[in-house]
Amino acid sequence: MAHTNTIREEVFNLRKEGHSYNYISQKTGMSKSTLSGWLSSIPYTPNKITIERIGKARAASGRVKAKIKLESMKRAGREAKKEIGELTKRDLFMLGIGIYIGEGAKTFDIVRIINADPKIIKFSVKWFEEVCGLPRENFRIRLHLYPDNNIKQCKKFWSSISEIPENQFQKTHIDERKDKKMFKRGKLPYGTAHLSIRSNGKKEFGVFLARKINAWIGEVLK
Repeated sequence: MAHTNTIREEVFNLRKEGHSYNYISQKTGMSKSTLSGWLSSIPYTPNKITIERIGKARAASGRVKAKIKLESMKRAGREAKKEIGELTKRDLFMLGIGIYIGEGAKTFDIVRIINADPKIIKFSVKWFEEVCGLPRENFRIRLHLYPDNNIKQCKKFWSSISEIPENQFQKTHIDERKDKKMFKRGKLPYGTAHLSIRSNGKKEFGVFLARKINAWIGEVLK
């Protein structure tokens, strides 16, 4: 009994010093379930050693998780590359229709894709050129920005991505709504690009093209 009391006193002192159940169990040989029964009413504030151990454990766990995530992403990339293979013209055709379903204008007289992802805009330009037969001079871009976006930098960025000269950019729209400003900034550092098509006097690139794209979509979604 005296031996138990001595251990109990040591346990109490270690806990009051801010040590964890793991540490106390290692020091005294007492099980965690016993410690829980003894120490449930003792106020606990972790000491520096305990905090450092917790921090190191979390850091180690974080490194392991990051490594697992990276390996998973690499594996997914390898499998995706193998499964996709070389894109055919029909693959390009169908992918463009899919993008237009999600991001394109839903009216029958406008051809336009709106997105903030540079890859989507770049692909859309390629799709319009290679599938729809549009020359580069028929493209227009209108930027939707926020007050703290740099207009000049944004135009330069999207012109580089799309390979559309800035003289084919339309007047930039600045969204002044305060409830959106802080949310969008950072997430959309270059705003949103509205990629549209002008017929330039050719009927096949005007309303007819809009109708044809919608007809393609209709066939796909039958």
